[in-house]
Amino acid sequence: ITSTMHLSPTNGDFTFVSSTEAEDLSGTIDAPDVKLNIGGYNAKDPYATTFLRKRGYGWLLEVEEDDPEDNKPLLEELDIDLKDIYYKIRCVLMPMPSLGFNRQVVRDNPDFWGPLAVVLLFSMISIYGQFRVVSWIITIWIFGSLTIFLLARVLGGEVSYGQVLGVIGYSLLPLIVIAPLLLVIGGFDAVSTLIKLFGVFWAAYSAASLLVGDEFKTKKPLLIYPIFLLYIYFLSLYTGV
Repeated sequence: ITSTMHLSPTNGDFTFVSSTEAEDLSGTIDAPDVKLNIGGYNAKDPYATTFLRKRGYGWLLEVEEDDPEDNKPLLEELDIDLKDIYYKIRCVLMPMPSLGFNRQVVRDNPDFWGPLAVVLLFSMISIYGQFRVVSWIITIWIFGSLTIFLLARVLGGEVSYGQVLGVIGYSLLPLIVIAPLLLVIGGFDAVSTLIKLFGVFWAAYSAASLLVGDEFKTKKPLLIYPIFLLYIYFLSLYTGV
């Protein structure tokens, strides 16, 4: 006689049977799928996530999304337009109106990197003559442009400091162009002097034609003359004379 003892489950999960029937028992236990979603806000957070959020550390679980602006090219990030700089260089080196360049873009759309590159290039060339004037050239560019700007405003001109800084910087290009010629024909004093005068007039005309507008009327010489003197001083820093 085999007796079987059945015990009613107390929590609805287990059924106890006698040991004599244990050999005939077989079956499987199905476990529900358990999903863990740490970053989701709609699903129920696990204990660790809830713990962090309650104590104000929920930001540790946030994932930053990629910002399209962070993937910009370096030149665009620094606001450097090489085509625009190249066009402005051509406008300065060829200031004749008959060539058809829109030279007012040098004044109306000023930039910083183009003039800075020109001034640094002029400074590097000046190392051949006077190494100690390299940093001084940049100083003269900044404060010389400030002087021209203040004078232009006093005379009634409508220009900004950024515009003057850009025009004065770009207009150093003629002095850079004549620098190799001065090295080649340095022994001929008369020819060298003519080339220096030509370079200064070229640079001063490029700058003055952009900065000295019709608003100055009869006061144009009062602004052209200091611009001319500024480029004479720039050339003297290069030649050491």
